[in-house]
Order: sequence, then structure tokens, then C-alpha cells
Amino acid sequence: MADTHKFHLPEKKGKDGKAAKPVKRPKRVLFVFMCILAALVATVTLAVGIFVRPYFDIAVTFTSKPDTSSEAVTQASDATRDVTQEVESEGIILLKNQNNALPLDGTQKVNVFGSTAGNNFSYGGTGSGSGDSSKNVTFYQGLEDAGLQVNPDLESFYDENALSSENKGLVGTDWNLYELPQSTYTQDVIDNARAYSDTALVVLTRKGGEGFDLPTDMADYEGSEAGRSYLQLTPNEEDLLSMVESNFSKVVVVLNSPNAMELGFLDSDSIDAALWVGTPGSTGCDAIGQVLTGAVNPSGRTTDTFAYSLASAPSYYNFGAHDYSNVQHTNQALFAGTGDATSGTENVHYVDYAEGIYVGYRYYETAAEDGYIDYASTVQYPFGYGLSYTTFDEKISGFTDNGTNITMKVTVTNTGSVAGKDVVEGYYSAPYTKGGIEKSACVLGDFAKTKLLDPGESQEITLSWTHEDMASYDYQGIKAEGGAYVLEAGDYQVSLRTNSHDIVDTRTVHVDSDYIYNDANDGKRSTDEVAATNQFDDVSYGDGITYLSRADWAGTFPKMAPASKEASAEVKDALDNPAALENDDVEDVTYGAKNGLKLSDMAGLDYDDSQWDKLLDQMTLDEQKMLVGNGGWMTFSAKSVDKPALVECDGPNGVNNIMAGYTGTQLTGQSVLGCTWNTELANKVGSLFAQEANALDVAGLYAPGADTHRSPFGGRNYEYVSEDGELTGKIVAAEIEGIQDNGVYCYLKHFALNDQETHRCDAGGLVTWANEQAMREIYLKPFEIAVKTADAHGIMSAYNKLGTTPCAESTALLTNVLRNEWGFHGTVVTDCVLAADTVNINRGLRAGNDLYLAFLQDKSLTSDTLSTAAGHQALRRAAHDILYTEANSNALSVGIWHQATIVTLVEVVQAAIIALIVLYFVRRHMKMNRWRAQEKATKE
Repeated sequence: MADTHKFHLPEKKGKDGKAAKPVKRPKRVLFVFMCILAALVATVTLAVGIFVRPYFDIAVTFTSKPDTSSEAVTQASDATRDVTQEVESEGIILLKNQNNALPLDGTQKVNVFGSTAGNNFSYGGTGSGSGDSSKNVTFYQGLEDAGLQVNPDLESFYDENALSSENKGLVGTDWNLYELPQSTYTQDVIDNARAYSDTALVVLTRKGGEGFDLPTDMADYEGSEAGRSYLQLTPNEEDLLSMVESNFSKVVVVLNSPNAMELGFLDSDSIDAALWVGTPGSTGCDAIGQVLTGAVNPSGRTTDTFAYSLASAPSYYNFGAHDYSNVQHTNQALFAGTGDATSGTENVHYVDYAEGIYVGYRYYETAAEDGYIDYASTVQYPFGYGLSYTTFDEKISGFTDNGTNITMKVTVTNTGSVAGKDVVEGYYSAPYTKGGIEKSACVLGDFAKTKLLDPGESQEITLSWTHEDMASYDYQGIKAEGGAYVLEAGDYQVSLRTNSHDIVDTRTVHVDSDYIYNDANDGKRSTDEVAATNQFDDVSYGDGITYLSRADWAGTFPKMAPASKEASAEVKDALDNPAALENDDVEDVTYGAKNGLKLSDMAGLDYDDSQWDKLLDQMTLDEQKMLVGNGGWMTFSAKSVDKPALVECDGPNGVNNIMAGYTGTQLTGQSVLGCTWNTELANKVGSLFAQEANALDVAGLYAPGADTHRSPFGGRNYEYVSEDGELTGKIVAAEIEGIQDNGVYCYLKHFALNDQETHRCDAGGLVTWANEQAMREIYLKPFEIAVKTADAHGIMSAYNKLGTTPCAESTALLTNVLRNEWGFHGTVVTDCVLAADTVNINRGLRAGNDLYLAFLQDKSLTSDTLSTAAGHQALRRAAHDILYTEANSNALSVGIWHQATIVTLVEVVQAAIIALIVLYFVRRHMKMNRWRAQEKATKE
């Protein structure tokens, strides 16, 4: 008989003792939903782990904004606005003042002519140095604040008729010129203006900006005509001046331009006075009004030579667009085709610095001394020129030369009737032998600005420089094989001048014999770590350039460079086939050590302190690659050394965070700061600039600019100081000291020879040819001064190439000269490489470029970097440089956040979701088991 005994689950009882309800089968819809959710969570978790989590720093720093209305920001901004007005008041240059036409009566009525005086007035430039001008003091407001009464009907006339320039965005400038044609000025407008006042102010504006140089021919633009450059008057402007000169007894021209213009029209007897005001920033227009009325006595001096014809400069013939027809490059940057950087394949572009050392006043003064040009008919306003409402007497009151240092004491006396400031300029002239080392007829040795001197008051100013400073660089090996600085024997004329041309008094310094500053002769210069020797022979000689020489002015004066030519086979090969990386046999590095150090522990330690090795041993390879490869407007956090993410941003003319979308106070253009010739004021600007950056939680600044006004057509001249390396160097060094003393680090830019915007970042970077004497004496000089005297902790490398080598890949530039010769310790960051394919990160790291102003560049690191000891050492050195810069600042107190904190939070949330999903499946599994057992029991 079959066994009829069946197994049954124990009957469950509820809380009331009754039998529990039967277990229901779990719902399939909920199950499917939870399966999908689990898959999504798994996918998102994987994506976050692989793609998102490593880049949280970028998202947070680009979306984090400080409270710009806070008391700290407001106070800092107010102070910066005040110093901006102060800079403009000392930077305005009185170019002409016939019959004491200025100052104006502070209560008088004036007519303001010119379509740009209103909404086309230029307060700054475009690009990294741009700013928010919506709250700026306007030109009209500045006049009214000074007590002048502006013709309201004429102002309304321009409001109704003047066209506004086009906003080209962050990078770009509208080169059309919008001065109204004379037919727009009805007789009623003119009669009304004549009835209102016999004084006319004529405003002429020119603009500059990043990405594009000023047009040398206006054929393709509105408002002018073919054959005229952007820096010449337009026909409409000529007509306007003619009309004003014919109808008003007092005519004052206000030049709102960052670039030196052709100003021959100012020689007209009908123009009574002229002011150069540059780009005045947020509050500078109040200073313009004060200078016009005499509340402030102008004391600015030119930082460029103003020639009657800009084509008289030898640099004119090698500037702009020139390319190699047989070499192409494809832009493969992340955002190729945006801004001014082109996309796709195009010819590689080049520029020849064929003028050699003869830039600006170095050419005009020297060519005039040698009889090659007539100075008076060629130069209108010399370098260092500027007038005042008072007069000054300058005398050499003391002079010493101890064989090493030259000291000149100058007594300055205000011999006029109003208080004012004077600029004292000292120059030297080195002996020249025809066919020998090139020498300028005069070189700026030192300068200083007096305090505000009352009538009759005197002040003694001390100017000084060393014999080493007067040495010339012999790149040709005329006196020193392999190149060296050489102080040649002979008489050196030391002169006190009111500008580069007009001499007040001189003294003679005699040098008995040649001093050759190299290891084989007289040793290195005292300011160098190692003796300077030729590092750029490939740049000096690589394109077969004939450089301008005093030995044969006519035979070597540059001719217009062809728009296109073939590169030599050697140059083509170097551009097409960059040298492969060499993986030297070096000791590998340590990763992940547990030494218990934090970045904050490194503050104040020497760069070579052994504690740095212990700290760097704690970092992981992943941390180092993320740090160096994602340096666009920020630096990454590093959990192992307790480093927070930090905000870095533009720019040279005020805080300008273009990624997070906020700005600080718009400063004057850097060129206006240069026109003050006041290093104490530059230091004050740096201090207040840094205080505003601190208030805005900005750790580092892409500033100041230190490139050269090689040509008046340089689009970015407003961001740079002058045509002279000594003046530029001392101004930016003083500003850097002010910035760094207030805890902010900065990147002096752009290193080096980034002196034109045209094709700067197209086709892999502009190929730049220059001889090493010009490089060292002019273009590298400002950076050298800043490193040696201000202990600059940051440098930005340039887009362009030196010869065929990108600046950011140049070991000669970034290691041999910057670090080994000058003793630089700190960070070198690239210019923005998101749109410009100008550097290979792997080669750049080996050369000494630490940080990449971009994001996702870590993905471009190859096995040469990530899988070799040499690559690991390069990453470690870069991390060391970056952390050293940040430790010697107050960056840690303004860090945005620690990635570890956010990552942990995200991981907790992820874990909680996963736990809930797992709990659901466990419970469902248990419920399914019970349901199956119940079903089985029921069937049986």
C-alpha cells in the first residue's frame, strides 16, 4: 500500500493567533523594475568610478562661485577701484600742450566730439585681460565728476547716431571704425556746439585684444580705406578734426588707445593739446577728468617710440601672416576650431625677428647716431617722453663707479608753479666696434619716479646698475666661443636723460679690459646660478636669417617677408618629425608611502629640503597624472598629501574667471601701468589685486603679462608693458612681489617671444626665429628680472615655437635657462591648450613644463610617461614644482574642497542605494522560497 504521509510546512500564526495569510507570489513587474534599477545603478557606479569620480574637481571648481556681494569682496573691490584711478592718473601722458591750453577751468563747458566717446570707449581689451565694464566710470561721467559741463545736446546726437562696435566674444576684436561721416553733422549740430563752448575735446579710440593683431591694411574693414592701417586716422576722423579745428578756438585730442598710433596730425597748430590715456579700466575716467582740469598733474611717460610712420620700424616687415607652403599641421586639440584657433589641416606659419636687437628706441636712437635716419623727421615722441603742467630741473648731484656698481644721484627740483611728479631716467651707451657684437646707442639702465613735489621742492633720486648689467650677449662667439655675456673694454657713457633721446648730463665709465662671463674666463655673472652659454643656436641660425646690423644698415635692413615660402629640408624635417623621447636609465620613484605629511607642513621649506621627498613619496601615480594633466583654471586635489582643489584664473588686468563666470575689478591695461614708470605703485597694484583674489577664493592668477611691444600692431600690447625689457621687468617684478606677498601665486606670461597674436596657436604654434642676443637682452629680460628679484613662483609658457621646438617642450628655455641659469623654483603652466594643439604633454614634462592649462590631458599621457622610470621622475618633478608653489602661498586657506570628502559622500550614497537593492533581492528570494514551498505543499 502506498505511503500517503505528506510533509507540511508548520502553520504560521499571526499576532492574533489565527493562521497567517497565504504567501503571495512577488510581483513580476516590481521584479523587472528592480532588475533594471540594479543594472542602471551598476552601470552608473561603474561610470562614476571610471569616468566621473576622477574629474569631480573640474565640475566643482567650474560651478563654485564666491559670494561677490560679501563684505570682504566689496572692501577689496573698492580698494582696487581706488588704485585703478591712481594708476590712470599717473599713466596719462601729456603729449602736447601748446600755449598752456591745459588744464581746463574745472567748471567750464566743453563739447565732446567723436563717436567712440560713448558706448565705443575702450576700457580694456578682449581675451584673458578682459573684464566687466558695465559698472565702469564712463568717459562722460569722468568729465562731469571733475566739474566739467558736457554739452548734453552733442552727447544726445552721438547716442542717436553713433554705431556700436560688434561684440566678438571672449577672443576677437571688431576692427571696423565707426566715426560718423561729416555729412551726419548738420549745421545745427555745429552751431549748437559753438554756442555752447569754444572748447572741443576730440576722442579717438583704438582697441586691442587677444587672438588677433591690429590690421596693417583696412581694405577689408568698414570706416577706413585700403592703404591705411588701423593705427592711422580714417578719412572720417580727418574730416572731423578739420571741422573742429575750423570752428573751435581750443582743441584737445584724447587718445583712447593701448597701441602707439601715427600721430603726425597732432603737429597741427590748430590742435592745442593731446593726452594719451590708454585703456583706463573701471575708474580711470575719473583720472582723465582730473588731469584735464589740473586736479592731477600728468606724469606719465611713453613706453614705446611714437614714429611718424609705423613702416619705419624694421620689425614692420616681419610681422603678421607668413607661412611655409610645404609644411602642414592638423589641429587635434579637444576644442579645435573655437576662438582664434583654427581646426583641420593648414600650412605651418613662421615669423623672423630679423631686426635683431634693434627694437623700438634701440633702432631709432642707434640708426640716428650712425646717420642712417634723420631723427627729427622720423620720431615724433621718443621712448620715455611726457610733458607736465610744471617744469623740473634735473642735475647729477653724485656719481660713483667702484668697478662693480654704478650709482648716479640725481637732484630733481620742481621749478614751476604747481605740484607734480617727475620721472628720472638713466641710460648707458656701450662702446661699439664695426662688425663686432651689436650694441644699441643707448640702453635704459634704471629709472625712478619722484614723490609729489611742491613748487620749489627738491628730492634726491638714486639710480644704479652694475657692470654686469651693461654686458652684451655674444651669441656669435666673437669674443667667447659657445656664447657668453661680454663686457667689452672701452668707455661707457652713462647719461641722465629726459627721454631716450634728450640728454641732460653724462659721465664716463672706463673698463680696462674685456670681461667674459663664462667658466673659462671671468666666471659667471653674480646673479646667475651657472654661466650663460648658447642655448638657442637652432633658433638663431635655423632659418638662415640675415639680421639687421650697424655694420651695414642699408644692406641688412629687413625686406617685406613673403606671404609664403618653402621651409628648408632641415626645418621641414624637424617640424614633421619631432624627436622621440629618450628614457634615461634613472631610479624609479616611490608611490603610496605612509609618512604622515601634509602639504601644509611644507610651507617655508626650501625647494631642496628632504621633507619634500617624503611628501612626494606619499602620492600615487594616478594623483600625479591627474594633477599635471588637468590644470585648466584650477589644480586638482590630492588626498595623499591633504591638498584641496584650487581655483586659478585670468588675468593681467583683474580677476577674470571665464569658466566659473565671475570677474573682479577691471584694472587699467598693463601698458598704462608701465606708463606710470612707478615700481612702488606697481607693487601696490599687485597687493590690492591679490587681496581681491583672496576675497574671491582665487589661489593663482594667470598674470602679469611680460611680452614685448615688438610692433605697434600687437593685438595684446594692452596686456604688456613696453618695448623695453628693463622697464617691463622692473614693473612686473614689483607687481609680482605685491601679489605674492599677499599670499597669491601668479604665472608671469608668456614665456617667450609670444609678441604677435597672428597664427600664435595655429598649425601647432607659430615658428619663431630670433638670434640669442635679442632673445636674452630684450625678450627674456623681463622674465629674468622677475625671477631673480621678485622670486617669481610661476611662469606660463607660450603657444609659439622657438625655431622648430614648442616653447612648452623646450628644455633649453624651461630647464637650462629658467631653472639652471636663473634659479627658478616653481610651476610652469602652458597657455590654454584646449583649442590649440601646440604641445605634447609627454615631451613637455621632460622639458620642464609642469602643468597643462586644459582638462583631460591626463588621457594624453603615454607609456613613455606612465610606464618608465624617466617618465615617473618627470611627473614627480612636476608635482614637486606645483606643490612648492602652492605651499608657499595661502592657497590652502582658499581651497575649494577636498576630493576625498566628496568622493566619500558619493560612495556612501551609492553604497546605500546598492544596499537597498540587495536587501530587496534578499527579501524577494526569501519570499519566493516561502511561496514555492507553500505552492508545493498545496499541490501535495
